[in-house]
Amino acid sequence: MYQEIKGEAALGERPVLALDIGGGTQDILLYTPGIPVEGCVQLVLPSPTVVAARRVRAATASTKAVWLKGTIMGGGAVVKALQEHLQEGLPVYAEPQAARTVRDNLEEVRQMGIRVGEEPEGEAVVVETRDLDLPLLARALAPYGVELPPLILVAAQDHGEAPAGVSNRAFRFQHWRNFVAAGGQIKELLYHQAPAYFTRLLAIQSSAPAGYEILVTDTAAAAIWGALADARVKQWAAEGVTVLNLGNQHTVGVLLEGERVWGLFEHHTALVDPSKLAAMVDLLQQGRLTNEQVYGDGGHGGVIDPGYRPRAAYRRVAVIGPQRGLARELGYYEAVPYGNMMLAGCFGLCLALQGKERDGAICS
Repeated sequence: MYQEIKGEAALGERPVLALDIGGGTQDILLYTPGIPVEGCVQLVLPSPTVVAARRVRAATASTKAVWLKGTIMGGGAVVKALQEHLQEGLPVYAEPQAARTVRDNLEEVRQMGIRVGEEPEGEAVVVETRDLDLPLLARALAPYGVELPPLILVAAQDHGEAPAGVSNRAFRFQHWRNFVAAGGQIKELLYHQAPAYFTRLLAIQSSAPAGYEILVTDTAAAAIWGALADARVKQWAAEGVTVLNLGNQHTVGVLLEGERVWGLFEHHTALVDPSKLAAMVDLLQQGRLTNEQVYGDGGHGGVIDPGYRPRAAYRRVAVIGPQRGLARELGYYEAVPYGNMMLAGCFGLCLALQGKERDGAICS
């Protein structure tokens, strides 16, 4: 019934649940060996932050207090909803760990008007803060006879917990700078144990019930791998290619050769238009894009390895991500791994695991 697309990568020999948690959607793949990828269970659902934001707005509409309970999760939509709730003069209470969804510095959270560590005296709408809810997903799939495998791969963006006085944008990009300086091998971005400063990824790893093994990575890393699941992009990458991931919140551009990143930039999608995007890509390909050009424009930054040498191959640009329409007029190639661009991050997670296991970095 299904045919594998010739030239596309296989996704491994173990069943895997892959989740790519973005600012607007959470994209889910239940990969089962022996079943063509096109026939595996695939879902695109609202992201946890969007779901939480809807609960906050429902509380605002009913003029009720909000009580955040849980752990660190992605901010974005839910933080905006909380700010609107407070502007209406309505109270917000939060457990300390849940409050870190808003800011890592709890004093800054209190200054916003959120009552950290306090419990509401009267009725309040409880809003659970968590990125990963495996029991909920298991219950949703159970009527279809689908069970979750013990191996879970999750991609989520984590700014990291910045030291006092350090910008979150600058702190996150220091991680990318260190990565490029260490050789830029994308397989190194899949973590069996996330670095201590990636508090969101650590919260995801600690949130699962017993019996599950959870590996995590950044959404940008998953997107890079996902682009390589497209046969044309994989072929281009052998010589060099520029990969663009246009997410709902962040835009990342990467100089990729094989599985090595030679340079990259990260910006906020809301601050990018086609002309600005084309200019950044051109400067990146020339090896002339600076950190100051991106950071000074409100982005995270840019870095290029001193060993990078521009060549014609890098002029080929592959674009993925839910906001890829932003680049449509630029004539870039729109990658469609397995015919489903929205699952690119999930395919990427599976390929990242494959790369780790190939090199013996992760044991079965």
